[in-house]
Amino acid sequence: MAARRWTCGAALLAAALALLLAGCAHTPPKRGGWNAPPAKTGPVRSGSLEHPKSRWTPVDWSDLPGFDADDTADAWNAWIKNCERPLSVFAPLCDQARQMSLATPEEQRDWMRAHLQPYRVEPAWGGGASGLLTGYFEPYYAATRLQQPGFDAPLYAPPPGLARRKPWYTRQEMTQLPDARDQLAGSVIAWLADPVDALILQIQGSGRLLITEADGSQHMARLTFAATNGQPYRSPGKWLLDQGAVRDATWPGIRAWLAANPDRLNDFLWSNPRVVFFHEQDLPPLDAQSGPPGAQGVALTPGRSIAVDPQSIPLGTPVWLVSSGPQANLARLAFAQDTGSAITGALRADYFTGWGPQAGDLAGRLKQPLRLWVLWPRNP
Repeated sequence: MAARRWTCGAALLAAALALLLAGCAHTPPKRGGWNAPPAKTGPVRSGSLEHPKSRWTPVDWSDLPGFDADDTADAWNAWIKNCERPLSVFAPLCDQARQMSLATPEEQRDWMRAHLQPYRVEPAWGGGASGLLTGYFEPYYAATRLQQPGFDAPLYAPPPGLARRKPWYTRQEMTQLPDARDQLAGSVIAWLADPVDALILQIQGSGRLLITEADGSQHMARLTFAATNGQPYRSPGKWLLDQGAVRDATWPGIRAWLAANPDRLNDFLWSNPRVVFFHEQDLPPLDAQSGPPGAQGVALTPGRSIAVDPQSIPLGTPVWLVSSGPQANLARLAFAQDTGSAITGALRADYFTGWGPQAGDLAGRLKQPLRLWVLWPRNP
């Protein structure tokens, strides 16, 4: 998955920079997932289903904490989006799922009980049933179409020579080498006020911009992942820790260090050689009600979409998510619609919190235990 420096203040920036340590930039939209569990088969409840990184153990619906209390109607928009690019095993249920969009939560839960079998997700190699839930969100910034005083941090579309040279120039080389600058000259999408914001948006992999055009008009756009420069990701937060510059790489500590060491800003930025390039898309009001497309290729739904490890849970799978901690108490229907480089293992998920200051604050603070159940068709 940043900060809205121009309106949101330090709280949102703290959330954004906390994500620098995770390095959880989400992948570009792509078709993914399984058509059926690559596992042992047999009657339901006869045994676990084995997968590359997880084991699914069949359970009763009564074993799902809080299932009868969730407002599933709030989640049904995510289900309908799921049906835009469903796994083949879920496709036969999509017509009924669309019809159930007007049903009550009680009717929706009864429908799920009739058509789906819950499985508790566990690590393939054994171990505990508790994992880790973190959060991510969609950054939101002011930007200008043309470079001007106060706005000189560029965001790029893929340059023409990118595909011919892999890996491409590093972040530092893109700043310093004339050849790299020449190739990038015609690829600037927009300019941000803060180069750290540009770095955060690249780590998140997508974001929203309120762009001021040359004539003074403004419009909303969404940037989505297009490509990278093929360089490895290095955590700038970890770089500061390794330097002994800060003891705790939260935003206040990093901000204070940057304020005290303005001449080290480039060193901080260049510690991560990886650069993400973007596509620009118009963001009409209707589309602005949903998040960016995840790895499944469908728009993410705040509070109902999660990123998972596809080797544990296939993209497009409904799941029951339970997590309790100081930031949130969650027991709800969610959908595995995204993935990310830091999201690995059976019981690991990134929770899409939405966009704006509250979403950014929650995403940056969320780090608590997780339990998951997949909801799989009874007759795939």
